[in-house]
Amino acid sequence: MSDSYVDVNRDGFVATLTLVNPPRHTINAAGAEELLVALESLDSQSDIRVVVLTGGSDEIFVRHYEVDELATSAERQIREGGAPQTRSSGVSHAGRPRGLRGAMDLLESMDAITIAAINGMAMGGGLELALACDFRLARAGDFRLGLPETGVGILPGGGGTQRFARLLGVAKALDLILHGTVFTPDIAHELGIVSRVLSNTLSSYRDEVSTFAQTLARRAPKALANSKRAIREGVDLPLKEGLRRESELFGELMRTEDAAKALRAAFEGKPLPEFKGR
Repeated sequence: MSDSYVDVNRDGFVATLTLVNPPRHTINAAGAEELLVALESLDSQSDIRVVVLTGGSDEIFVRHYEVDELATSAERQIREGGAPQTRSSGVSHAGRPRGLRGAMDLLESMDAITIAAINGMAMGGGLELALACDFRLARAGDFRLGLPETGVGILPGGGGTQRFARLLGVAKALDLILHGTVFTPDIAHELGIVSRVLSNTLSSYRDEVSTFAQTLARRAPKALANSKRAIREGVDLPLKEGLRRESELFGELMRTEDAAKALRAAFEGKPLPEFKGR
């Protein structure tokens, strides 16, 4: 590995970003900014259909946000009496927040389908990063996941309060966050926090993640992107407006070559064509 926090590898339409910060395997401001830059690069490449995030340690996805960095910030703000700060570090020319907040926003909004391959521990900011992805595929085992920030005097400030509440409902989010509950992958699956729990053996787990990603990458990319957009945008809209947005996105797909050829093939009982993304 290089000195970079993010190691990027590509296999066809799938890009895998491995998050590397030994020996603690936390995420910090510099790493979050590097992650955002890597995601912005991938977002500009129309042939990237699936983005996978995973941890560089055999048993850690992201341990948590770097506590020393947070403690230093809190101490400085007390000394200076400055305005409260978040985990974002500025705003881009396009109006997108920088740092961890920007990376999370982009994971949710980019056309590519995003997968958090949670290969081990994911606490605090590590789990919050995974929550911003479209899928969370956990490795089976005695690994710890959770948002324990209230135990050290803060709250999950990387989107955890908002995404937990939308994912689980207000009552369950209050219970888990206020108690700082830590849970295993199996419990996370029962709660609906992770999409699937895969193999415990690391090599098998990675193979299963790859199969999952490649299966998605073979589907019509514009159909996946517009479905993602309809769901993510619509959930915050009144039903009538959500249905209108869904209809708009459906109409866009009906004007694509992929849809025309696939619908005709399905009607005629022929094999579906390879999707070209146009």
